[in-house]
Parts: sequence; C-alpha cells; structure tokens
Amino acid sequence: MTGMTDYTNEEHDIIRSAAFGAMMLVSKADHGFIAMIKESIAGSQVLAGASPELRELLVGGMPRPPVGTPEEIENSVLTSLQQAVAILHEKGPEEVEGFKELIVHACDKVAEASGGVSPAETEAIDKVKSALGVT
Repeated sequence: MTGMTDYTNEEHDIIRSAAFGAMMLVSKADHGFIAMIKESIAGSQVLAGASPELRELLVGGMPRPPVGTPEEIENSVLTSLQQAVAILHEKGPEEVEGFKELIVHACDKVAEASGGVSPAETEAIDKVKSALGVT
C-alpha cells in the first residue's frame, strides 16, 4: 500500500471522516444516549481491528462532525464515503475492498450493539453501502 506520507492531510481527513461519519449515521438512526455509547464502542473496536495500512489512515483523533440539517449531514457523510473510495482507488487500490468491508462491518456492529437492528438502522446501512458502491 501507499505510505501515509503519500496521502495529503486533506485526504487523510476525508477517509477518517468517512469512516466515523458512516458509523454516526447508523448510530443516529437509533436514538438514545446509552445506545450511542454502546454503538460507538462497537464501531471503534471494528476500526481498531483494521489492517495496519487502513488503521494508519484512520488514526489522528476524532474528525470534526459535519454540521447542518439532518439531510445536509447525511449528504456530507455519503459524499465523504464516495471521496474516500476515490482517493483509495487512486493511491491505495489494494485497500479499496478492505476499506469498504471494514466500513460495512463497523456499521453492522454499530446497529447490533444496542437491542438489535432497527429498520432505520438498516436504511442507514443501505445508504452507506450505496455510497461505497457495495451491493
């Protein structure tokens, strides 16, 4: 894989924001403070188990969450997922499928973390998959 030095700070931020944003979309679909804590832990554990190359792209602290209306936030996250895949296609094509699988797995674990998967969480995961180009 391309080394971290081959990614700009902006690209690094887009990839990290995409990963955390995807989990946030799924978590927001299931309201509740305790649920949010369980879900963020579940998603973070998945990301921590990423390949060393992907893990290197995901470190650097919590990204700044998108702001705006719920629709604007959703659009921002889905756009960042598409951008992250495009960046990886260009600079680390051998990591594209691993990134997609990692994000979908993290979103699944977020949804499962608190009382099972709700229809709203399934809908959010489907949107994430679509943005990633996963069928």
